[in-house]
Amino acid sequence: MTPGPGRPTVSVVIPVLDDAPALEGCLAALAAQTRAPDEVIVVDNSPGAADEATAALARGAGARVVRETRRGVGAASAAGYDEARGTVIARLDADSRPAPDWVETALRELADPRVHAVTGPGTFYDIPGLRGLLAALAYHLPLRAVGWSMGHPPLWGSNMAIRTCAWRAASEVVRRDDPLVHDDLDLAFHVGERHHIRWLLHTDMGISMRPFGSGRSFARRAWIGARTVLDDLAAERGEPLDAEII
Repeated sequence: MTPGPGRPTVSVVIPVLDDAPALEGCLAALAAQTRAPDEVIVVDNSPGAADEATAALARGAGARVVRETRRGVGAASAAGYDEARGTVIARLDADSRPAPDWVETALRELADPRVHAVTGPGTFYDIPGLRGLLAALAYHLPLRAVGWSMGHPPLWGSNMAIRTCAWRAASEVVRRDDPLVHDDLDLAFHVGERHHIRWLLHTDMGISMRPFGSGRSFARRAWIGARTVLDDLAAERGEPLDAEII
């Protein structure tokens, strides 16, 4: 797609680790967008040999495949952001199911020159009814609370878009090589230092409950998030990183 004068271009980045079946649904949802992305980048984060099933699926859908062998969603996401050619980088996970107007909504919000990144909540498409709503609230309220501790909204990698210039400004300071860093919160911390992040309440994004299927998994994610924010705050004050969390 050739951009017109002044027209923003959108690169969608999807980090993937051996997850072709989920990715298929995500790519199908992107193909149904009212405003098609200009490129889709699938980052294969398999530690050994390339994941040929994921690569074939991605290329068959018109996506560009990038290999990142350093383990961790932070390294994989950053590799995709670095490769992005668009003026806006949108981020999804393989199990994300964006509404048809997801790209269009992000661009409409980013048309405000004061806004450099947008993000919002999601709902669990595999937990129906009231139980799913309560599960989504239980997940997102702590995330918002973490954002308040930083003084601005957090970013959530299953549903976010950021100006490429804001990523470039933060790319040298984000901790992309530490698998125990919550990459979304680390990026939000550094972007929010100089740019405005807008939290959108009414985004229609479906996600899978599978990463949060056990209490242990949820607790680990919460620990990583808290550790990330405490380390970033400590670094801002010139203190040692890796603050201990009890």
